[in-house]
Formats: sequence, C-alpha cells, structure tokens
Amino acid sequence: MHIVVIGAGVVGMTTAYFLHREGHRVTVVDAGSGPGQATSMANGAQLSYSFVAPLADPAVLPKLPSWLLAQDAPLRFRPRLDPDQWRWSLQFLRACTRAKSRSTTRELLELGMYSRLCVHELVRNEQPDFDFSSAGKLLVYQDAGAYRQALAQREYLAGLGCEQQVMSAEACLAMEPALAGIGPSIQGALYTPTEDAGDCQRLCMELERILRAAPDPVRFYFDTRVKALRHERGRVSAASTTIGDLPADHFVLASGMGAQTLARPLGLNLRIYPLKGYSLTYQLTPDSIAPTASISDIRRKVVYARLGQRLRVAGMVDIGTAGGGVDPQRVRSLERDVTQFFPDLNAKGEPEAWAGLRPARPDGKPLIGATPYRNLWLNTGHGGLGFTLALGSARMLADLMRGRDPAVGAAAFALQ
Repeated sequence: MHIVVIGAGVVGMTTAYFLHREGHRVTVVDAGSGPGQATSMANGAQLSYSFVAPLADPAVLPKLPSWLLAQDAPLRFRPRLDPDQWRWSLQFLRACTRAKSRSTTRELLELGMYSRLCVHELVRNEQPDFDFSSAGKLLVYQDAGAYRQALAQREYLAGLGCEQQVMSAEACLAMEPALAGIGPSIQGALYTPTEDAGDCQRLCMELERILRAAPDPVRFYFDTRVKALRHERGRVSAASTTIGDLPADHFVLASGMGAQTLARPLGLNLRIYPLKGYSLTYQLTPDSIAPTASISDIRRKVVYARLGQRLRVAGMVDIGTAGGGVDPQRVRSLERDVTQFFPDLNAKGEPEAWAGLRPARPDGKPLIGATPYRNLWLNTGHGGLGFTLALGSARMLADLMRGRDPAVGAAAFALQ
C-alpha cells in the first residue's frame, strides 16, 4: 500500500519507519524545512517511560489558584475569547479525578514500557546517533508533603511494574554531586534506573537518513503544507498540498496541532489544544558540574537531561499564549531555576532558548488508530510525552493498519 504520513516530528518519523518496515510505500509531508522542526526540536530530551502520569490529576487542583496568578508559576493560564480553550479546560478539569488519573496512568505506563522496548530495539538495529544514554531518572523532592504523596503513589506504580528506588538526601547527593547546592533542602528522591535520554530532533534526522538509504526509500516532501484532505464516500482520496494533490491508499495524521486543523472539516474534533513549553540548552565545559542522570525538580516542574556535552532544561506550561515565540520572562524564570538547582554548572556562554507547542488532549492520552474514514488513521495528541511514547505508538499503529492485535491495548487510545 502507498501511505502518506502527514507530519515529520518524532511521531511522524517513527510512524514512517515502522510502516516502511512493514513493506509499505511511504511518503512523508511536512511544512518544515526538515524533520523535527516543530515540537520535537528542543524538547525536554527525557525518555520517561515510567513517569507518564497525566497533567490532569486531583493533586493539581489545590495548586491551580496560586499557579494561575503567579507570573513565574509552572502552569500559567491566559484566558482568551476562544471556545476551544474553554472547552478543553473544562474537559481537563473533569479529568482531574483520582479514578480517571489512575486509569490514564495505567494505560500510559503500558504504552511507555512498550515504547522502551521499541526504543532499545531501534538503537540495537539501526544504531542512530542522537546522544542516547541510559543513566536513569532521579525525581528530587524538596517538599516533605509532596515526597510523602510520591511514596504512596510509588506503591501503586510498583503494582504496575514500575521500578522506583527510594533514596535519602545523602544517597541522592552521592549519586549526583551536582545537586550539592540544594542538598540541605532535599527531602528525598526516587530513582528509576530504566529511563533514558536523547536528542529528539537528531533522532528525527537520523530516521530520515535511515529511510532515505533503505531499499524502496521513503519519499519526503518538506516545505510542503497540507491544506486539506479531499474525501468522498467515507474515504480520503488525496492530501491537498501547496505543491498539488497527493493521492494514496491510506493517510496518517501525525502532525500534532496540524492534525486538529485538518480533522475539523471532516467532522472530527480530536480535542487537541496547544500547551506552550520552554527549554534551554547549555553547552558544558570541562569544568562544568552537571548531572549524569536525568533529573526532575518536582517542586518547580523542571526537567534536566544530559546530552553529551550539553544540558537540556525544560519546563513551564502556558495555556492560552498565542504563537510559538519565546517569552523572555519565562526564559528568565527557567534560568533562575537552573542557577538555584545547579549553582556550579559553569556552562559555556548563554543558553539557547526555545519554545514549542505541545499538542495536548484533556486527559493526557494520545489518539492512535482508526477514524470513521476507512483509510484515515491517527497518531497524534501526545502532549509532552511525544518523544517518550513515539516508538510504541508508531508500532501500535503499524499493527492496527495490518489488522494485527498490537502488544498494547488499543481501545484506550481509540477515537471515541
């Protein structure tokens, strides 16, 4: 079959990889000048297969008033005259129940652990160069109450097969001496040895290289915007693009926010809304005291990932901030977090700032699978978990398109 994949971020590129491996003829279309030019460009770089709890959680509710009012809060809401924003926000609040959060966590954990298997298989088979490392992840708690809650949640996650080691402040500092600056405030930590890190955009570029060099290579159309999907009698006939119509047997929407726009005229509301996130990339020096493992500052909701001689720092959620531009105030806030967390980082020059729009659904689960249109498929809406879940999602979709039962329960991610 000839399949057109719309979107060349990490979800689209991994989708193309698995579909090509199935023997399909694949075409990838993207408005960017190359792969991974949007949300995948400078994301948090953590592959957190076991740390996939959705943003929609009852623990978020008591924090919302202070977060929404503070200028440097991890989550910032800017109301707009936008019905989609208000609908999404109300659905998000409805998802903030203990039962819903737990069921979503369970489903995302299953997909996350499957994705880890797929990532390691890809690394073994293709040996892509994307600063991949398997140093684990350290969750650092500076609030005693939050740490107690985490220990209680750990018992639930352990029952789902998630390995998290409880660490004292002393053990935490012994593992990561770079945390000495905040040592007195550490209440405890949880360490997950199975977590990885890597450069998401470089993985996208490596997948392009692999797919171009393969027999019957994948065809790429960059700088090409899909304007609409032509359809008749319950099928999509072609993708209407800025270079003309692209017909195919099947089509996959893997374009993040673009998927919401393209699905709307077909009568499909994917409930995807952009949540802006920020990152800083520091160049390290021989004198830099930087972490080896991935680290999450639970209090400030900031993540740190080592990428060779770089340190990627990511955080913040802006709801209702128009466009993908960098807000200097948010960048300064992240820089302060880095200075407080790693006072001896001693990086080279100023960090490179970036902002991107995470394509998020209210309950935190992506959409993977079929649509009412017989030859239109979805792999989109991963929010901040696109890098983590991409390979598992792509392999699941390839199985579904072949008519096989995937290794992960597909019903949890189906379009309702």
